[in-house]
Amino acid sequence: MVKPTSSGHPPRYITPEGEQTLREELQYLWKIKRPEVTQAVREAAAQGDRSENAEYIYGKKQLREIDRRVRFLSKRLDELTVVDRLPDDQTRVYFGAWVTVEDEDGEEQTYRLVGADEFDLTKGYLSINAPLARALIGKHLDDEVSVKTPDAWKNVVITGIRYNANAPGE
Repeated sequence: MVKPTSSGHPPRYITPEGEQTLREELQYLWKIKRPEVTQAVREAAAQGDRSENAEYIYGKKQLREIDRRVRFLSKRLDELTVVDRLPDDQTRVYFGAWVTVEDEDGEEQTYRLVGADEFDLTKGYLSINAPLARALIGKHLDDEVSVKTPDAWKNVVITGIRYNANAPGE
């Protein structure tokens, strides 16, 4: 059982790679993007009437968006638990695993179970909160899993489990 954090919420997990991506975004926004936009706003303000100055108005809007994202990332990174060790039982599906499943039509898909902040189906990253991921947790190779989809129940068989950080085929 997962213990709630001091805020009463269950811990929010992230892979080391996902945490690094968020930290890089925060660093970029704070050290590069924000100073660039601040300078552009300063230059636009020097042109005079700010009420009809599109560059000034747009720049201020950009600064608000950057500041909002910086606040979100800073708070979010404090709340996340980085899962940087492999599970003791690597024959089961847990957070961070690459899992290959085969559906009833014989089609295979490979997913990595990741935190909600890093899911990206184009990379095969499936949120740990997704119904399929929740159904896979704790299962073994060759286990059959049923998942409710919007259309019907879908059955898949686990055909592969691995824990290296590389995407399939790398």
